[in-house]
Amino acid sequence: MLKIIAALTMLIDHVGIMLFPEITALRVIGRLSFPIYAFMIAEGCKYTKNKLRYFLGIFGLAAVCQIVFYISSSSLQMGILVNFSLSILCIYALQYMKKTVIFEKSSNLKKLGAIAAFFAAFVGTYMLFRIFEVDYGFLGCMVPVFASIFESEEELPFALRRLGIIPVRVITMSLCLLVFILVNGGYRNFALFSIPLLLLYSGKRGKLKMKYLFYVFYPLHLALIYFISEMI
Repeated sequence: MLKIIAALTMLIDHVGIMLFPEITALRVIGRLSFPIYAFMIAEGCKYTKNKLRYFLGIFGLAAVCQIVFYISSSSLQMGILVNFSLSILCIYALQYMKKTVIFEKSSNLKKLGAIAAFFAAFVGTYMLFRIFEVDYGFLGCMVPVFASIFESEEELPFALRRLGIIPVRVITMSLCLLVFILVNGGYRNFALFSIPLLLLYSGKRGKLKMKYLFYVFYPLHLALIYFISEMI
């Protein structure tokens, strides 16, 4: 249900951008989609059985969309899927560091290597955002990462365990989201209204198996809106 809400609000947002830019309400509604998608990216990194395939699926879709976007607009600005692809790499680096430093009996050298890889991933990502223009910027990239700081009850500090893992993860993500909103302002303030929806999340997969539909929906709805705008 969260993904359906995110997809519909994203559709409304893009309709507002490309077809009805004068209607502010469409952009306001569209602010709900980013935090929900960001949290679902964190969930995908937590539960995927094949990390490489998950990354390549998002990155491959991002590459296709960028090619279409460049052909249609001649712009080198990179979309949100490129942002999320970098988020996934940072989350993997975070997971590796936690596993090596906290949960495994690793040598000090291996622990130092894991910490170095973690910082290298974040510094490299930050430098990419300084060079290239990417939707939502570096702070936007960090939103899914902050949702991945704690991924299980065992990782929670004792004082936070009574809250439950989902509320704590939503809170950590919200802190980064709040900084993002304070820096960027504007319509993005309304992204905070997605937080109550995320707090209703049970942590379980929905009954409807719509995984590949969401992969197809993103490029398909953009192409359809662009076609309609050209016809108009």
